[in-house]
Amino acid sequence: MTSPLSRSRSRRATSHIAVRVAHAVLGGLLAVGWLLLPVARAGADEVRAAPGRGGTSPGDLVLPLVAVVAAGALAAYSYVRRTRRARTRTTPGGGTPYPVPFAELDRRAQRSLVEIDDCVRTGTEELGRAAAQFGEDAVETYTKALAFARSELTTSFQLWQRLDDSRTDDSLVRRELLEEIVARCTEAGRRLDAEAPGFDLLRALERTLPAALESAEARFRELSARTPAAAATLTGLRERYAPSASLSVAGHVEQAKDRLVFATTRLNQARQSLDRGEGARATAYLRAAEAAVDQAGLFLDGIDRLAAELASAATLLPGALRDAQAELAAARGLPPVGALPGRITHAASAVADVRREIAGGVRPYDPIGALRRVADAGAPLLAEDRVPVDRTFLDRAFLDHAFLPARSAVTLASDFVTTHRGAVGAEARTRLSEAERHLARAPRTLVDVRRADGLALEAQQLAERDVRAYGNPYAGPEGAGVGGAVLGGILLDDTPGAPAASFGGPRTRGRRDF
Repeated sequence: MTSPLSRSRSRRATSHIAVRVAHAVLGGLLAVGWLLLPVARAGADEVRAAPGRGGTSPGDLVLPLVAVVAAGALAAYSYVRRTRRARTRTTPGGGTPYPVPFAELDRRAQRSLVEIDDCVRTGTEELGRAAAQFGEDAVETYTKALAFARSELTTSFQLWQRLDDSRTDDSLVRRELLEEIVARCTEAGRRLDAEAPGFDLLRALERTLPAALESAEARFRELSARTPAAAATLTGLRERYAPSASLSVAGHVEQAKDRLVFATTRLNQARQSLDRGEGARATAYLRAAEAAVDQAGLFLDGIDRLAAELASAATLLPGALRDAQAELAAARGLPPVGALPGRITHAASAVADVRREIAGGVRPYDPIGALRRVADAGAPLLAEDRVPVDRTFLDRAFLDHAFLPARSAVTLASDFVTTHRGAVGAEARTRLSEAERHLARAPRTLVDVRRADGLALEAQQLAERDVRAYGNPYAGPEGAGVGGAVLGGILLDDTPGAPAASFGGPRTRGRRDF
């Protein structure tokens, strides 16, 4: 398959082909003029030999005609050259022939990454609802389109991560990577845009509006009933563990309530529109309500999932400490070469700190954080190439204990980006995509898992920074829950009648239903 970058280069090559064609046409015209010149002269001599004739011979017209055509060809060629130079020039003196200024290309790449990531997230949600209603076979075409878009997006995030990691000063290399990002995102968006009309025909909520509305209302009631229990679970986490253990879900109950407030408003509007026979308007309200209900579910599920993960981590910790102690004992019996002694000392100190923290039982601790510290303590031993121990066992022993913290961090970051995607930028999304890619590698290694964990934690921090810069969406003058719906990417803006995000690419995801 030809890559988007290759296709973009092919398009850029078209201008060079046009210039070569112009050269060929000009050369052909001059050759024709040269061949006709003897004919013109012969015609002129014939006229001079017959002084009795009047008028103008055909030969008299050939040279002027050739001159006019040649002049026109030259003018056209000059115009093409001037246009091409003006289009590609970035500096007054001519500069390097780049079609887009570098800063603008950089902004375009970031904008494309965010836009297509939003399209993929919204498409995944919409596709899940359609599959639940019609079955997997009915949505196969749209599943493939979404998989293609996700693949192009993942590669684009890898390229952006490469740019961040390399910090290269080579502007040509950076430009090529940015152009490929834009090209891939454009292809992903085009594929989703092409499938949007068919998806609308498939789902056609107007046909099943009463049943779909009842289903959304039932899901809304279920989540509303779960909210007090989730609040009690969060309170229990705060009492049992250190504050850092539940910090990532601290505001989940309040944000779930906000999404449910928005959902109930939209559900009521959908029901009223249906009663008035306004099917298209009811469909638009229902789509927004469904998305808000889904996000409320993510907030509540996040609390329950974290509670289960903390309990699992607390259960795993004693075994993790025993494994770490055994490996440290084996490492102490090795010859003190390289940085090994220092690494052993550092690892032993970290393991001892964790053991003291959980042994006393006086102060609450963070089990996931403690498990992460044990895994981090053992990782430097794997970096010592001259450690003559079973490295496969060593990797496996620490890998089992490192996976839970990494998986927890990746899931929390993903939920945060999904429910705050109206504010989160390209940098946080890139770290999250890379974390997911490292965690999904097979066979999985400790290096991959620790890399995924670190990237996910960084993604969370960057996403929270973006949300802080965005401001508080719950204090504005908008209607109930509208600010949160815009922050969550459910509505594309906060204007009256703003469209809800739909399955599709950049051109179609904001289509209005009425």
